[in-house]
Formats: sequence, structure tokens, C-alpha cells
Amino acid sequence: MYTTKIVFWLLAGTTLLSSCVEKKDQQQATTFANETIPVKTIAVERLTSSFSIASTGLLTTENEVNYSFKIGGIIESIKVSEGQFFKRGQLLATLKITEIDAQATQASLGYEKAKRDFTRADNLYRDSVATLEQLQNAKTNLDIARKTVDAVEFNKRYAYIYADANGFVAKKLANEGEVVNAGMPVLAINESSGASDWILRVGVTDKEWATIQIGDKASVTLDAFPEQVFPAKVFRKSQAADIASSSFQIELKMALGAITPAVGLFGKAEIETKNTGDMMVIPYASLVEADGNKGYVFTTQGLNKVKKIPVTILKFDNNKVYLKDKFSNDEQIVVSNSAYLNEQSSIKIIQ
Repeated sequence: MYTTKIVFWLLAGTTLLSSCVEKKDQQQATTFANETIPVKTIAVERLTSSFSIASTGLLTTENEVNYSFKIGGIIESIKVSEGQFFKRGQLLATLKITEIDAQATQASLGYEKAKRDFTRADNLYRDSVATLEQLQNAKTNLDIARKTVDAVEFNKRYAYIYADANGFVAKKLANEGEVVNAGMPVLAINESSGASDWILRVGVTDKEWATIQIGDKASVTLDAFPEQVFPAKVFRKSQAADIASSSFQIELKMALGAITPAVGLFGKAEIETKNTGDMMVIPYASLVEADGNKGYVFTTQGLNKVKKIPVTILKFDNNKVYLKDKFSNDEQIVVSNSAYLNEQSSIKIIQ
């Protein structure tokens, strides 16, 4: 019984204290709402500037190539490993050529026989023993045999993979001893002669795609090098939307200087378009209830009232906010004590 009384009095005390605090807060809020709130105001700044487009993407090189053999066979050797750089003309991989050597010997023997047959037919034709048709058939067989030799020799040259340009191996797609068919990718290659061959591929909307032009300047930051900003320019625009992301691809050629990056690094780009327009600029302190690209500001109504109006945010820059909305020349924006205002508040403008 004694314990029950203690609990009762504790609960009663807590309820009384909570009621007093709530009543006090309500009294303060009512008193504050009835007071005239001092505020500072400023005229909206107008600025004519180019519109920029922000996007993200992955770093790669200008040319991505899959190297393969023209003919099928067994891979004898792959002379490079993943991530390894190579020079133009360097031997990268070979096939076992036992089978193609046999084909080359067979084609050569067939050609020699065709030459002998043609010589014999020609002599017989001169002696009026063979007919013109027999001579022509021998000549056709000789030509076919010669072309067969040429085809086999051509295929033999492509039993080896040589680098067409400087670059590095992004991925090995096959290994020594594997049987590959003609045209099956063996090495995924990124061609790169230097720092100027790197591009950032970003995705944009269809409206942004129409705004961006080849040659537009951009600035890029890479998460791997957060302290550096790399200059770039629009190098190429895709003419079809990417099926996976439904966005349009923009390629930015970058100037990386002495940095040697890796394929797939994440980057953020700010593309400066040639489209210009008027933007409204307000201090950051005047913005209330910002959510994404939406927010609110208070404008003065007469001498002692305010009005809360919605605004569309284009971008933030240090302590400034750039708005898409238009304001009249005589409108004043509240820049202090905005958090304490509502449309029923009375204000006093101070300098």
C-alpha cells in the first residue's frame, strides 16, 4: 500500500509539472505572436548568367575495344595481364597454329599442282591436242588455288593479336588453353595515349541534352581526388537514349595532367551551357522550409505585414541562393528572423 501511494504521488507530480511547462510555452508563444517582430529586408538581386547542368558519371577512355582472333582455335599464350599498359604494335596474344600451318601447306601443294596442270594444258592447247575449254578450266583452277593460298596466309596473320594503339588491358576475357571461336572477345582494351584521352560519361535528361552543345566547358571532380577540380569540355553527345538508364549520354573530355586514374572512377560534372537568362539571387538566410529545389521566402506587405510565397531553387553558391522565380522591382525579401514569421505576424523593418 505504501509503494502504491508513492507511485501515485510521483505520477501526479509529473503530470502537474508537465502541465505547467506546456502552459508556460503556450503563454510565451502567444506573447511572441502578439509582439511586433523586428526584421531586416533586402531587394532581390537580378543576375544574367549562363545556366549550368550538374550530373554524375563514370570515368573511361575515348575508345574501348574488344580484341579477338579472326579464326577459331586454341589460345597458346596471352602476353599481357589485367591493368598492364602496352604500346602500339606490341604482340598481345597468339593461337596454336599447327592446324593453320597444315592448311597453309595443303593450299600451297594445291597451288603447285594447279600450276603444273595449267602448264600441261597450255602446251597441249598449243599442239592442238587440248581444247580451249580445257585450257580455260586449268586457268580457273590455278586462280582458285592462288586465292586459297592468299586466304590461308591472311588468316594466319590474324592468329596473332597486335595492339592497334597505346592502351591498357581492362579485362582478360579468355585464358591460355581455351578454345575460342572466330571473333570471340579475348581482351577488353582501353586505348589511351595520355591524360587527354580520358572522358567522363554522364547521363542527362532529354531537355538537358537539347541544351548542351559540343564544346561547352565543364568542371569535374573525382571522388578519388576530392581536392582537385579538372577542366573539361563536351566532346560527344549520344544520338539515342541509353536503354538501361533511359538517359542521354554526354561525354566530357578531361585534362587530367599528371594523374593516372582508373576506369570506373565516379565523377561529378558541372556543365556550363551557352543558354543565358535572368536569375533572382537572395541570401541563404532568407530561405525557409527548403526541400529539394522548392522553398519559401517572406516578402513585405505594406509596412507591417508579410506574405509567404513559394520559390523554385536553381542552385546554391556559398551564401547565395539562385531562384527561377521572377520578382517585381519594388518587392523586399525578409532576411532576418524569418523562422519566427507567419502570415499573421506583425513586423517592424529595421536597418
